[in-house]
Amino acid sequence: MNRDYSTALHPMSAADFAAWGMPVLAFVKPIVVDEQTSWAIYAADGTQMGLAPSRAIAFAAIIQHELEPVSVH
Repeated sequence: MNRDYSTALHPMSAADFAAWGMPVLAFVKPIVVDEQTSWAIYAADGTQMGLAPSRAIAFAAIIQHELEPVSVH
């Protein structure tokens, strides 16, 4: 049986996507601060939540706050 789902699909806004299962994720991305690499921690909606001196410390902080770390390249 073929079903046409095209009428049921709706584009999601960034806010809807962030609210859909993403709040448990925190993204880690390297950035340069004062000519040194640091690791920025972002919420699923792109809000910067913190800064760490190393990737390992960023991941540890995320896990400590009961979130799931994800790297962004």
